[in-house]
Amino acid sequence: MRSAALILLGIVFGTGPALAQPDGGSGSFSGPGSGAQPPGSAGTVRASGDAAVPEQPRDPEGAEPSPEEELPSATTVITATRLPRPLRDVPSTVIVLPRAELERHPGLTLDAVARAVPSLATFRRSSSLVADPSSQGVNLRGVGPSGVSRALVLLDGLPVSDAFGGWMYWRAIPQLELERVEVAPGPGSSLYGSAALGGVIQLVSRRPTATGVEAELLAGSHWTTGAAVRATHRWDQGALSLDAEALRSDGFPVVSLAQAGPVDLAAPSAHAVVAGHLELTPRPWLSLRARAGFFEQAQNGGTRFTTAQVGVFDFSLTADASLAQRGQLVSAVYGRWSRFDQERARITDGRSQETLAARQAVPARELGTTVQYAAPPLAGHRLSAGAELRWVQGISLETVFPPSLEPSALIGRDSGGSQLLAGLHLQDELSLHRTLSLIASLRADGWSNFDGRRVQRRHLQPSTEEAFSTRSQGQLSPRLGILYRPVQPLALRASVGSAFRAPTLNELYRPFQVGTVLTAANPALAPERLWGGEAGVEVVPLGKLTLRLTGFWNALSDPVTNVTLPSPLADGSERQRQNLGAATIRGLEAWADYRPWRSLTFTLAHTWVDATVTDSPGRPDLLGKRLPQDPEHRFTGSVAFEHPRWFSATLQLRHLGAQFEDDLNQRALAGFTVVDLGLQRRLGRGLELFAAVENLLDRRYLVGRAGVDTVGAPRTVRLGLRLRPR
Repeated sequence: MRSAALILLGIVFGTGPALAQPDGGSGSFSGPGSGAQPPGSAGTVRASGDAAVPEQPRDPEGAEPSPEEELPSATTVITATRLPRPLRDVPSTVIVLPRAELERHPGLTLDAVARAVPSLATFRRSSSLVADPSSQGVNLRGVGPSGVSRALVLLDGLPVSDAFGGWMYWRAIPQLELERVEVAPGPGSSLYGSAALGGVIQLVSRRPTATGVEAELLAGSHWTTGAAVRATHRWDQGALSLDAEALRSDGFPVVSLAQAGPVDLAAPSAHAVVAGHLELTPRPWLSLRARAGFFEQAQNGGTRFTTAQVGVFDFSLTADASLAQRGQLVSAVYGRWSRFDQERARITDGRSQETLAARQAVPARELGTTVQYAAPPLAGHRLSAGAELRWVQGISLETVFPPSLEPSALIGRDSGGSQLLAGLHLQDELSLHRTLSLIASLRADGWSNFDGRRVQRRHLQPSTEEAFSTRSQGQLSPRLGILYRPVQPLALRASVGSAFRAPTLNELYRPFQVGTVLTAANPALAPERLWGGEAGVEVVPLGKLTLRLTGFWNALSDPVTNVTLPSPLADGSERQRQNLGAATIRGLEAWADYRPWRSLTFTLAHTWVDATVTDSPGRPDLLGKRLPQDPEHRFTGSVAFEHPRWFSATLQLRHLGAQFEDDLNQRALAGFTVVDLGLQRRLGRGLELFAAVENLLDRRYLVGRAGVDTVGAPRTVRLGLRLRPR
């Protein structure tokens, strides 16, 4: 009943994704999470201010667009301000991966495609094709990398990261569903609250604009097979789309050859996902949208008792009302039910035998509602305001299989609780002059952890139960951005602000094991806080070349880190989640994009990050150490060629520098470079042949050293067919 009441309250008072502004002065509005862009605004855009050539509709005969069609376009983005805004007019860094680039990229999974942005990284450098789902934390600019994300991931303006654990199920989003990916690094809490500590990544879905079917079939190395289909139907007052995707792979051995033993096998995985969108326009001023999705994934970590399974059902309902001269109101309610099951092994020296060490089941649920209002422009100001409420509940149900059944041996542990987060934000976009604009935003957040408890069961002793006290805190998050464009080819940007991240229920209550290392939870964790800023210059000297350089600086306090303990805890935990103290994260981003002809694009990007512990109360041995899992250098380079009558090709080089596995900086992971290649060729009648090779040079590299060395993917090849609507 309580859940039903919360849903009803959300529908009545609910809210939604980013808001809209008039579309090209026509008086119509383009809603935020809609996935739509104003006419002529789609295109290959790689960084703020890039005057990109718009992507033209694919001609069924494969003819080249006329020169008149090749005009620069101010692509509209929504993530940095929660309002549609031309990319070149955003006062902070935003990078866009458009639909065409998503299709051309050689990466098989969505996280592999996203890593084309060097500022974006996933934990342990491993692919979601073989990595445990709970290790897929995402970070931007090296802010607090771990299995828990420090960047908020949204789908059409609504959170899509796992609310209990903070990780991201990358394979839960059908790739045919996506129109583009927007990446906005930097403190994002002034608009998005908790979890946007290091920035925001937004997945924008495609709007069904016609009736048709699109499909893909693929097969490749390691007995990888996959299929995807997208069916759309549109009528006068509505549209419907259905996306389905399935993928399975036998995987590859993930333990290094030097350490592998008889228990080590390949790491197979499989997933299936279905998502449906319904859009209705009952009145010219009112748009209603609904989405529902179901996702399942099974993962094996390379041994019989190293497994994980995921099941997720989610939904969202959004209402978008254009109130004529009174502005626009968007509201939404969303919910998610998930279950994460995991087994962990106990492996003997020499990796010759294994037994089941523990089994966890983690059911969780969340309900949320958000509302946002955008006022019409007035005297150079455009005001917007919003409110959000999110409730999360989850519990870790753990069965432990000790090596020997001593009377006091731990055989079970149940721990979990509830969390309530609420926030209010206000933003003003101010145009001072045609060359100068300011954006100021402020958000007040409050959150509460309650109903926390832990029950421990021992072999021949009574169970013990510990109840954790309710804890509530609040946070103010301001941000100010400025954009100065003295002449058209030159843009100067700067922004400064603060952000925070409340610890997840997973960090507060759920212990976990990676390899042979057991890490304990900590119900006393405090929120992480960050003050940061960036300043950059961008030049588009000839219309075909874009150069961008951005410096950033972040002061991170109380980061939640897996700290190595002086001596193990009673349950054998060698590490524990703790608020470390403070760290400074500073660096530079450099970007160059050159398009000498419409069919050819060269891109180079480099991110340098220096992430160092500056304060560590009680642990002086950590002072001056680098944050773990954070390389100093990340580099990507690519060459993309596309000719409608010939073929399309993308060659990408990606380099990650050396990093450390642990907080003590004792387990080093060497840097590595991989090369990927993607090819597409039209066969006519809407049919396209595509091929891809990841790790073309078969580079061998480590991705983890948590008690056992694990390796990245070897060379993988795949071939497929794509059917496009005609």
